[in-house]
Amino acid sequence: MATLSSKIIQYVGRQVDFNTEVRLHDNSDGLGPFIKYWNVTGKSQPTLEELNDFETSANDYEYNKEQIEKRQIEYGSPSEQMEFITENGLAAWQTKVAEIKNKYPKR
Repeated sequence: MATLSSKIIQYVGRQVDFNTEVRLHDNSDGLGPFIKYWNVTGKSQPTLEELNDFETSANDYEYNKEQIEKRQIEYGSPSEQMEFITENGLAAWQTKVAEIKNKYPKR
């Protein structure tokens, strides 16, 4: 199940500043988080039902975010990437990148 913040990002259609545009709160009452503050220009505050329509795309967003994080770990730091290219050539690096992307595919 996608998080409320991911559903909001999908609803708005871009990254959201969860400090200045939207604030989430959880009363620890078992009902889960809710929107406490909404200040997104051009988008009215959605209902939970409206946000639930974004469940699938929010799940894909979260999955892809995890895959990108896994890829970045395997790519290594920029200096490690440059060292690999210097020692093995650009074609070898492109092959390695393709292998990593196949290992961690996005939806």
